[in-house]
Formats: sequence, C-alpha cells, structure tokens
Amino acid sequence: MKLVWLRNDLRLADNPALRHACAGDEPVAALFIISPTQWRQHKMAPIRQRFMLAQVDVLGRELAALGIPLHLLRVETFAEVPAALADLCREQGVTQLYANQAIEIDEQRRDHAVSTALAEQAVSCHWFNGCCVLPPGRVLTGSGEMFKVFTPFSRAWLKALDEEGFVIHRAPAPRGEPLPWHPLAERAWVDEALGELTADARWPVGEVEARRRLNDFLEQAVLDYGETRDFPAIAGTSVLSPYLAAGIISPRQCVAALQQRLGYRPQSKAQPGFVWLNELVWREFYRHLLVLIPTLSMNRPFKPETADLPWSWDPDAFAAWCEGHTGYPIVDAAMRCLNATGWMHNRLRMIVASFLTKDLHIHWRLGEDYFMSRLIDGDLAANNGGWQWAAGTGADAAPYFRVFNPTTQGQRFDPQGEFIRTWVTELADIPAAYVHQPHDWLRLKGRQDYPAPMVDHAVARVRAIEMFRSLEK
Repeated sequence: MKLVWLRNDLRLADNPALRHACAGDEPVAALFIISPTQWRQHKMAPIRQRFMLAQVDVLGRELAALGIPLHLLRVETFAEVPAALADLCREQGVTQLYANQAIEIDEQRRDHAVSTALAEQAVSCHWFNGCCVLPPGRVLTGSGEMFKVFTPFSRAWLKALDEEGFVIHRAPAPRGEPLPWHPLAERAWVDEALGELTADARWPVGEVEARRRLNDFLEQAVLDYGETRDFPAIAGTSVLSPYLAAGIISPRQCVAALQQRLGYRPQSKAQPGFVWLNELVWREFYRHLLVLIPTLSMNRPFKPETADLPWSWDPDAFAAWCEGHTGYPIVDAAMRCLNATGWMHNRLRMIVASFLTKDLHIHWRLGEDYFMSRLIDGDLAANNGGWQWAAGTGADAAPYFRVFNPTTQGQRFDPQGEFIRTWVTELADIPAAYVHQPHDWLRLKGRQDYPAPMVDHAVARVRAIEMFRSLEK
C-alpha cells in the first residue's frame, strides 16, 4: 500500500506526490491530518481552517470517485504526528509514504521525525516539490549560494525556468470502483475540534473554481494588471492567494496558464503579463528564503542588527489598529475589510503594515501574527516577507527613510474614496474632497463618530527614522 500525505497541496492536478504514488498498480490511499492545537499555536485563522477543510471535503469526494480512500486523523500537535502516522501505516499495511515537501521549520522538523519513525518499520518516504515552480536550492548565485536579494534572484529564476522548463502533472486516472465518502460535517469529532465548518460563500472551494478565477483574470485583467493592481476599489487582481496558500492550484499551473494566454513567457517589464509573473516570482523568493534562513520561521529578523530596534508593544495602540480606529481612513478601511472578509488587497497590506511599524512604531511581529490570525490566505513565507519588508528589517526592505504617508497613499490609490466609504460606514456620506482628511468636515457637521488621528504622521515619521539611525551609532 502507498500512502499520500496531503498538506498544503489539496488538489488532484499538478500534485507530484499524488502522481508518483499512483504510478504502478499498487493500492493507493491518501491522508489528511487535522491538528487543531498546532494550528492555533501557528495563529491559523479560523476562516482559513474552514476554507482548507471545505477543500478537504471536496478532495475526499473526488479521490473516492477515483477509488482512492482519504483517511482523516486528528493529531493535536506536530510532535504527536510521527507516532500516529507510524500506527496508521502499520494498520493499513503501508510500505511507502509520498508527500510534497514543507518549507517551514516546524513542518520540516516534523517531516524529519516522520521519516525516522517510519524507517524503523521499513516504510520508505518519498518527498517532492509541490509548492514552488523551481524548488528551493535550484536558483543559485554564480558561487553556488542561494540568493538573498530579489532582483538577481528574479533574473536567475527566469533563466533557470527557460533552461529547464517544468512539468504539469496530470490528475490521476481512476484506480478502481468509486468509494463512499462521508462529508466532514457528519463527523462529530471534526466539529468538536474546530467548531462550525460552514464555508464562507465568498470563497468557494474546488480546483474548478480556482481555475475559473485564474482564467477570468488572464482574460480580463492581466494585461492591465500593472496599472490597476494598486487600486482596491478596482477588481484588478487575481484574488488567487487563498487557493495558492491551500494548494488548490499550483504556481506552475499559474505560470503555464499565463504563457498559454500570451503565447510566450514574459521576460521584462516591457512585456504584457510580466508584472503579474513577477509577483509569482516574489512568492517563490520568500519561500526560498524561508528554507535558506530557518530563523525567519522563529520570529527573528532577516537583518540581525534590527533585532535591537526599540519597538513599542503598546496594547491600546495595537488594538486601535486591529479594529480600524486609527483616524486614518485608508488604514481603517483596510483593517475593517480584513476583519470582515479574511482578505486584504496587497497595496493595503503595505499601507497598514507601514502604519503599524513606522507610525505607531509597534513591533512587526504583532502585525504578522494578527494577519495570520485573520487571513484566509495566511502563508508564513509571504506574510513574514511582506511584514519584514514594510518594517525595514527584511530582504529588499524599503530604505528606513521611506515611510508611507497613509493620507497620500489613500489619495493616490483610492482617489474618490470608494473603498473607504464601503468599509468605514461613518464616512459613507462624506464628499470625496474630504474623505481622506475628514476631521474638519466632521467638526463642521458637529459629528464625533469617527476618531481623530491617533498620531501625527509627520512627527511619527521622524521618530521612525531616528529608530533606524540609532542602529548606526
């Protein structure tokens, strides 16, 4: 018996572990492990848990239709996984385990412990690259080292892709008679562990939905992506990040679909489609960095010297930011959108991260954790990379003297205040001319239903610059 251990690769198509396990005539089964305690320790958002389990439900039914049973195990923490997996392999007569590699340090340690435990009972483990177009360690400098700077990484990544290409693995063929599948909602222990499993209607699961979103974006928006991607009131992005984070669609499928749509693979900013491809390369870069520098998974900064920055841990200021009551409309709209939907536009992620770290001077770790606790697309590599970039502690970070002005950012990327008025209901009736600096207008109307700015940006900016300059002394 071969066993495929599914993690953040919840798909049939382009799943290397599943495809290789299904080679030959030996019986194949699949496994998904539910780890409620570990997920909470990793700050996994409830909406992401529900999204992931809704996909497990769909995938279990699809696997059953192919004659492949999907086993579910509840194992509270990663430390308990090796023993539980060894027991399952013994019970099911498993001789080979197949899985796609994890990149996070806790997951890597878990997988190493699993390999050791299974080797003791002669179960061989086979690991594959399922999360990147090019696996970590493949894109190297001339001296054979992994990159720490994005631009040369991007050039080398594009060159390597041209030289090697990549393979899209087909979904497996049926392996026997269809099997029954019992939905997760009917399994009391799943509900007991995780609560109500009702999926969010805003985020339908399934590979068909993921491909539909990808195709719609490529047909309707990719050519204008460079001009529209920064405007949250415009549907100018792919909104594929939850599907990539859960592995419902792979980055290889995205690159292949882009190339098919354009008839070529863009190589420079001058070519249509390159800006979106470059975002996929950023995703790859952050994942490679997580493997190169394991301490990024341990709350440590990419730039070690920035560990000494005198960050604030002010709980009241942090709560105001979390709740969207900072007095800066674009920041408040973004945070309220996140809290309500589990998603935030990428430009807004940069704005609110800059505000927390450079205006409130609060440690980026608090913001990183809060995002993970709310985001449906929570992904350690991308989330950590983005937060450290904004805070000035990470790879390719903005220079410390570059501090986003939340007011001008709002004026530039939500000029008519459409996004702001959608989420900050107190400002729903305010004229566009005042929406980014509403306080004088509100005072004239005798209203006090929206907070005053909690900091003076000009003063806060100077303080942020002084924090970083102090490291040079």
